[in-house]
Amino acid sequence: RLRLSGLCFLLQILTIILFAVFVRYSPESSAGLCSQQLNCSWRNQDSGFQHPRFRDVHLQALLGFGLLVAFLSRYGPGSVATSILIVAFAIQWAVLIQGFLYFFLNSKIYVGAQSMVSADFCTAAVLISSGAVLGKVNPLQLLLLTLLEVTLCTLNEYILLSLMGVSHQSGEGTRKGVTVGLGSSCFGAYFGLMVSRVLHQPHMDKRKEQQDTGQQPDVFAVVGTICLWIFWPSFTSATTARNDAEPWAVLNTYFSLVASTLATFVLSPVLSEENTPRVVQIQDATLAGVAVMGMAGEMLVTPFGALIAGFLAGQIPLLGFRFLTPILSSRLKIQDTCGVHNIHGLPGVLGALLGTLLTALATADAYGGRLELVFPLVAQGSRTAMEQALYQLCALLVTLLLATLGGILTGGILKMKRLRSPPATRELENTVLWEV
Repeated sequence: RLRLSGLCFLLQILTIILFAVFVRYSPESSAGLCSQQLNCSWRNQDSGFQHPRFRDVHLQALLGFGLLVAFLSRYGPGSVATSILIVAFAIQWAVLIQGFLYFFLNSKIYVGAQSMVSADFCTAAVLISSGAVLGKVNPLQLLLLTLLEVTLCTLNEYILLSLMGVSHQSGEGTRKGVTVGLGSSCFGAYFGLMVSRVLHQPHMDKRKEQQDTGQQPDVFAVVGTICLWIFWPSFTSATTARNDAEPWAVLNTYFSLVASTLATFVLSPVLSEENTPRVVQIQDATLAGVAVMGMAGEMLVTPFGALIAGFLAGQIPLLGFRFLTPILSSRLKIQDTCGVHNIHGLPGVLGALLGTLLTALATADAYGGRLELVFPLVAQGSRTAMEQALYQLCALLVTLLLATLGGILTGGILKMKRLRSPPATRELENTVLWEV
């Protein structure tokens, strides 16, 4: 407890000092600060247009992802408390790390509504990773995981955007496909899986590993599922730079969402003895359906294409939990507590492959005036559609590589004896979080 208190104190003092030295509010109406080094599209946008997006993304991170990890009856209230702790620190740290890479000008970091939206996306990746190690780490370890993952997740985005040019829209600030599809879903899932693999405890009591769901966790799942349905379209379109880019992302996401939910009602009676799916299964399908639209949401998927993608993605969680999760646990020794591989990882990979295919098929006839908005380098003639598609595919490979290596490194640090909880105190710590 003293270590957790001391780490929280040190991290907060550190962020206060860094904020005092570097962070300033962005004068969004001033064009004088614009330069080639600082992309003005991130901050010189109408505040009335940006603040509702920040609200929706923030609620999605707290209520959607926060309640997603609350389905274990022994860790339910404690998981929500820990999620709030993660969000509180991750947003501050993400503002700093992303600020040094994207908002830095004249030795200052200029923050606004868009920078907060970007920080929330990075926070979502950490919350996804925490689902893979839920019940195996204490809050002290989760804080250190947040510190490292936010840094690596931002570095991954910087490599994809600035070095590889994997961007769907004009301007480096428009990071929707990279941020949602690769940065949040894929990176968060596989980073957490690698941490779980390194922290594998072969002699852990099997009874404690059971993912028992009771009445209270189902209530959490109901609230979390409703929040996902309400806020996901805004979540996936929050980083589009212009109004005319938003409708595609919103509509494709929603069509994929409804089709993935129908897939749950198709498979659940076949794979289990239950007549109707549980709310947790609907929640999983909802997440899978929107994860597959992470990379391709702004592209010309067409309504029926979004339905097909969502229907395929909605089958992944049920099939994964039935057939793939036991293999991961028994052969690869990956104890995926919340099943983030089935809910976020595989649908995110499927979405990246779908985005690659759609990029290769992109033509001026199909996109019209939107080609410059969605694929600026292709419209300008700097790259062919096939070359841009190869960059999209390489982005997936780079993300998986960095997430794997980063997860192994982070797991090795968290495995240090001084950071682990003694077996006799684990239940006590959970009891304290229960009271919170």
